[in-house]
Amino acid sequence: MKIASFNINGIKARLPALMDWLDEAQPDVAILQEIKSIDENFPREVFEDKGYNVETHGQKSFNGVALLSKLPLEDVTRGLPGDDDDEQARYIEATVVGEHAVRICGLYLPNGNPVPGPKYDYKLAWMERLRARAEELLAEEIPFLMAGDYNIIPQAEDAARPQDWTEDALYRPESREAWRKILNLGLTEAFRARNQAPEQYSFWDFQRGSWQRNDGIRIDHFLLSPECADMLEDCQIDKEVRGREKPSDHVPIWVKLAA
Repeated sequence: MKIASFNINGIKARLPALMDWLDEAQPDVAILQEIKSIDENFPREVFEDKGYNVETHGQKSFNGVALLSKLPLEDVTRGLPGDDDDEQARYIEATVVGEHAVRICGLYLPNGNPVPGPKYDYKLAWMERLRARAEELLAEEIPFLMAGDYNIIPQAEDAARPQDWTEDALYRPESREAWRKILNLGLTEAFRARNQAPEQYSFWDFQRGSWQRNDGIRIDHFLLSPECADMLEDCQIDKEVRGREKPSDHVPIWVKLAA
């Protein structure tokens, strides 16, 4: 089973590029972030025509997540538990039923800037809710993964110029501590489990020639439960997608599971 995550930065603007990538990469499941569309306006028919089941959790002009799956999707839930007043569309869950059932948690974690401030407080609170949800799923002892745009630079080697990010919400000590609290529950960070090479990034700013200089950061991640990590065969970043026409500022990252 090939499962990919892709922050597309607007479904309307990136639809042709997204369709080309789907045709080429052929993921069984695609987890999308920043669809920037309400559910009713999401172009589900074009994906259904390619054999995908479609589930969305949208929001007008901002945020929004979606799941595309060639396999059945069951028990779909929307919104990260823990705050009934949270109206931002950043989280969706479903069970993908293949040879083995895998719980898919698709997420778009808050950016958190500027620091300090309410946006950063929201980011840290959101991460605590994510940690609590991971604990619940671990207690069920089922294969699950949490994938998407985490807006977290885990370590210095995950940025071309880490010194430029020291006061940014993506790399602040509190952010990385919250990341480690989730990871230390017993989850596996799939990319580093399979790839220790330097200069591996998933995001390049549209400004300042960042792509041309490979001035990137790695902020898109897969975290796997122990049961899911046992099935991990590979994890890679499709970097070449960034160089194509009308790209997103992110590129896809994918895992291959023996399931």
